[in-house]
Amino acid sequence: MVTTGALLHGPRERLLRFDEAEHPVALQLGGSEPAELAQAALLGEQAGYDEIDLNCGCPSERVQRGSFGACLMAEPRLVADCVQAMRDAVSIPVTVKHRIGLDRVEDYGFVRDFVGTVSQAGCEVFIVHARNAWLKGLSPRENRTVPPLRYETVARLKRDFPSLTIVLNGGLRDHATSIAQLSQVDGVMIGREACDNPWMLAEVDVRYFGQPAPHATREEAVDAMRGYLSREVAAGVPARAVVRPMIGLFNGLPGARNWRRALSDPSLLESAGPRILDRALQAMRAPSGAPRARTEEFQ
Repeated sequence: MVTTGALLHGPRERLLRFDEAEHPVALQLGGSEPAELAQAALLGEQAGYDEIDLNCGCPSERVQRGSFGACLMAEPRLVADCVQAMRDAVSIPVTVKHRIGLDRVEDYGFVRDFVGTVSQAGCEVFIVHARNAWLKGLSPRENRTVPPLRYETVARLKRDFPSLTIVLNGGLRDHATSIAQLSQVDGVMIGREACDNPWMLAEVDVRYFGQPAPHATREEAVDAMRGYLSREVAAGVPARAVVRPMIGLFNGLPGARNWRRALSDPSLLESAGPRILDRALQAMRAPSGAPRARTEEFQ
């Protein structure tokens, strides 16, 4: 997610940069000014993004002060104007990610009217986090777990808007649960679990699309990341930014703790650079109880 202000007035080339292997890739924008969102969406399309998504789900106080994120759900007409402005500016899809309600009010009519109003501006895809956003009293982290999940509300949206694409998000921790939900919605978005347990993504092609898995083992996935890591580090990206999503790759297996430690060690990350994956594998394969190698040994 990038704010319109950062994109229009900041280092846009760095903010918009991505690798070709990431396609299809969406640019999520944070903002509430239609004209600025239109400009930012156009920059995203020109940079090669496949989709522009408007953030109407983030509950943080900082985002609220900028008058965007989840608080925009209270202004569906403004959101519709934003969507219309972006759709007029780009030829790629414009989608909206949102919650099912604000604070502790669980009135279905609120989210139904929000989706209905925004869809009139031409938005056809809604990614719905099946929790309310409690704008006061909870941190963004707590907002991902404390407000109760209400999958039935999202399923009801699909029944009431059969022509729209409704994607369920929130609390999806395993493929069995996700696949079961596909009988009621058009798609699922797996978020936190993919961060905590990235190897679960290796099953996506097989279980959802009937395609072969990209890698048979975690080690093959590490091998595939080496070239990307080297290119990114050569371009000035810190190694920690690339390997952070891999920290949980070996969770549940022997040596996983040493793997996590290696990828989280600032000194080792700085000294090893693009060799950090090899160092982490070396640490993971060390005999149980063996002392950890000092950072100096990897220089």
